Amino acid sequence: MANTIEKEVGYQIMKNKIIKLFGAALGAFAVFMAFGWSFFEMTVRFKDNKKLARKKWFALSHTKVNHPRHKFEKEYEEGKAWCAQQDMLDCYITSADGLTLHASYLPAEDAKRFVLLSHGYKGSGFGDFAYTSRFLHENGCNLLFIDQRCCGASEGECITFGAKEKYDVQRWAYYIARQNKEKLPIYLYGESMGAASVLMASGYKLPREVKGLISDCGFRSMKGQIQDMAANWFHLHWIGLLLFRLNLFCALFAGFHMKDADTAEAMRENQRPVLFFHGAKDTYVDPGNTIYNYSLCRAPKELVIMSEARHLCSAYEEPERYKEKLLSFFEQYD
Repeated sequence: MANTIEKEVGYQIMKNKIIKLFGAALGAFAVFMAFGWSFFEMTVRFKDNKKLARKKWFALSHTKVNHPRHKFEKEYEEGKAWCAQQDMLDCYITSADGLTLHASYLPAEDAKRFVLLSHGYKGSGFGDFAYTSRFLHENGCNLLFIDQRCCGASEGECITFGAKEKYDVQRWAYYIARQNKEKLPIYLYGESMGAASVLMASGYKLPREVKGLISDCGFRSMKGQIQDMAANWFHLHWIGLLLFRLNLFCALFAGFHMKDADTAEAMRENQRPVLFFHGAKDTYVDPGNTIYNYSLCRAPKELVIMSEARHLCSAYEEPERYKEKLLSFFEQYD
């Protein structure tokens, strides 16, 4: 009888230990996954309270000093005001995954070409292209300011770093082609994530009227950009587990994998000329990204590095050189 009681007590003690160990392991796993979810919420999910999310994101010092407003506030705000004053046409398409996407169209008198403007991460066309849009318009460019998914008047819950935006750019290109009765040249012009999206889109079928791509401060991949940010902003050099969790949440809740947001394959496939810009002092997207994309590109290409420019500030730092490069690119490939 005593042995039976001892066995039952021992069994109960062992059972309690297993339960405690399981609970501790479950708690540790929950904490482990919770940090990954927080990072996913900060970087990818952009559904609720967009303005607040943008404000929090741009509170980081690296984003502040790399924004054109930091050094060129007057020029930046004047450009945004000019965009807001224009009488633009609202345009809509449906994405491959069923989202309604919005763009603003501004035709030019005696137009020579169409230019699709693809803005950056959590940005806007009127902001990212505040300084160059007026110049483009006055030089015969019909402008289509697209709102990336989740941004502006476009639907969506998640930003995918180009994984799905590349297909959105492709659809917008065909939208332009359908309106382009005169068969004018079309150019795809992107900044930051918008540039990466344009480069990724170039690996897929595009209208024959698309004559060239313009990439300003584009990154090479979502994974590479997250790694650069972790290392340069937060001094974290070993983030394999964080990337694993982020990729898992992207697959489960956003419908893509990080490997889908990568320019490498497209740069090897693309046959259209590319004009690459980057600021040498950019600490938001490392200039090495553009050099990498340029090195992989097999099409006709030109690389322009502005020695004093930060992120998306090349047009502000050296406006005449920037404008001359744009016009010569158009004249060469129109």
